[in-house]
Amino acid sequence: MFLASLVSFFVNEIQKLAPGYVYGVVALLVFGEAALFFGFVLPGETTVIVAGVVASQGRVNVGVLCVLVVVCAVVGDSVGYEVGRLYGDRVVEWRLLRSRRGDIDRALDGLQRRGATYVFVGRFTAFLRAVMPGLAGMSGLRYRRFFVANATSGLIWGVAFTLLGYFAGTQLHTIENISSWAGYVVLLLIVLVIGWHLRSRRRRRRSAPTSSGESAQ
Repeated sequence: MFLASLVSFFVNEIQKLAPGYVYGVVALLVFGEAALFFGFVLPGETTVIVAGVVASQGRVNVGVLCVLVVVCAVVGDSVGYEVGRLYGDRVVEWRLLRSRRGDIDRALDGLQRRGATYVFVGRFTAFLRAVMPGLAGMSGLRYRRFFVANATSGLIWGVAFTLLGYFAGTQLHTIENISSWAGYVVLLLIVLVIGWHLRSRRRRRRSAPTSSGESAQ
């Protein structure tokens, strides 16, 4: 119910704005999710879904909105990465994050073990999406690897949630029922694809010595 009420409030408020201001508000909130830690107050997918709903009413262009969301998500996370790289130890001591120290330590451990893959997966959960860029900067993960994982996941996430709001339209109860599961569904599909790819690569490696032996004979 809380999500539906929040979505309803933002839809009502954003509808009062001129299209240019709608783009501006969405850009600020998506950019600020990780760069300014807005994600602890308003999850990014809520903002993006609301923007998609507004687009479905003809207030803004859905194509422009998709591009804006993806660009702001990727740029905002890059800023978050730099904040973590430069001020990481001080940031995790903020009162806002202190109560989540256990989750942060587990996320840092995941980054150390899985690197860019963990950055990619983290995009699809609210807490990790807000803190992952900063933690990636803290962990020493190279920016190039971070950027590739972040940009790829940002593209999938931004387009998927914008279109979710667009096609759901003003059916807020529908958004409430499916939005919290959408990220998990996308994440599951990604994990299955990665698992299939790794399994195929192992099979090729195992068959390579056999093939070489047969050629030698």
